[in-house]
Amino acid sequence: MISFSKYPFSLIFTYFILCPLISSQLDYRFYDYSCPNLTGLVRSGMLSAIANETRMAASILRLHFHDCLVDGCEASVLLDGTGGEKDAFPNRNSARGFEVIDAIKASVEKACPGIVSCADILALAAREAVYLSGGPCYPLPLGRRDGLSSKESSANEQLPSPFEPLDNITAKFTSKGLKMKDVVVLSGAHTIGFAQCFTFKPRLFDFDGSGKPDPSLDTSFLQKLQGSCPNLANSDSNLAPLDSTFDKFDNTYYKSLVSSSGLLQSDQTLMEDNRTSSIVLYYSKYPYLFAGDFGASMVRMGSVGVLTGQNGQVRKSCRVVN
Repeated sequence: MISFSKYPFSLIFTYFILCPLISSQLDYRFYDYSCPNLTGLVRSGMLSAIANETRMAASILRLHFHDCLVDGCEASVLLDGTGGEKDAFPNRNSARGFEVIDAIKASVEKACPGIVSCADILALAAREAVYLSGGPCYPLPLGRRDGLSSKESSANEQLPSPFEPLDNITAKFTSKGLKMKDVVVLSGAHTIGFAQCFTFKPRLFDFDGSGKPDPSLDTSFLQKLQGSCPNLANSDSNLAPLDSTFDKFDNTYYKSLVSSSGLLQSDQTLMEDNRTSSIVLYYSKYPYLFAGDFGASMVRMGSVGVLTGQNGQVRKSCRVVN
């Protein structure tokens, strides 16, 4: 029980006024009465999508990341139109899964018309992608509403790049209220999925303009990647798994970093920086602790810049504003 006897009246007043506002933005039981079958509908949609293509789990998870890190979790990444986030460099020809969200939205609209936002559907779909890949099924507060605009320039500025140094990437996370630990934890999403060769090819052939490979790469891993991604322009869109268990949500990603086998330079840097290497080692040894922390970080990221109450709208179609 909290005792307020030693606190000034102004602080007590602030506690009672602000705490309900903060806690009421999102609610774990938001759709319990208005759309009670929501979780089942989203899970069914994701089961079907992953059964059709295992890679889709990682694609939906990435889509949620790219939504939340650009002006908050308000489904702006889903909007069609020239000059929107879909046209931004980090999303162009790589963001995918829009049809999956469309299909889930359609089934939800049939059951609960005009009730559930696209932002909440995307957040739930990402949670199910993690769970259905063997990861944690973390409790997820809901009640997000959808934004009304989508800007290519915002995505280009705010999304982290695999070519950026750790300080730049961390700054983009901390600007959203997240911490360096969240950077390490959420990078663990790379335990599933693939990356296109152009995102790491410089490490294989011309690291830092030296004309030589990245010396930090494990030799056998380097040779394997050079076979999958030859030094040819037409190999840029080839795919390589982000870790050796690319369809299973586990802690192999961190084990790969410890053994100098991280695919992206931005990932391997986590093991090379004194501020983050101890966390990488920790998660490489304790998979269940990683799973718990990942769920907590996803909830924090999923609360960034949310629209609630009368702000925004509940889109009828995730691709266009009402």
